[in-house]
Amino acid sequence: MRPETPKLLEDVRDAGSFILFSVAGRTLDQFEADRLLRQAIERNFEIIGEALRRIAATDSDIAAQIGDTRRIIDFRNLIVHGYDRIDYELVWLIIQEKLPDLVSRIEDILKNAP
Repeated sequence: MRPETPKLLEDVRDAGSFILFSVAGRTLDQFEADRLLRQAIERNFEIIGEALRRIAATDSDIAAQIGDTRRIIDFRNLIVHGYDRIDYELVWLIIQEKLPDLVSRIEDILKNAP
């Protein structure tokens, strides 16, 4: 593992955990109605995608352990560059169905890091 990788992994874990905490107990309708929450979530997805982009560029073994890095980076790019086309139902689905697994995988990698 490259020296900078653990910090990037921690950034992914922290941003993912923040998102999950922020939406706990909320509905899609509440999420869509709360601009501040949506923007906070978007910003943290940007952090996740950028950190994974850096990992993919410098530490391919770790990126392979994470899986789906290309799709996550593409999602980050959509949020950044396609801000006017964000599908909040898709964002909600990713939060509910994909993000918990990503955070768990990152935690496992950090636990097993040398």
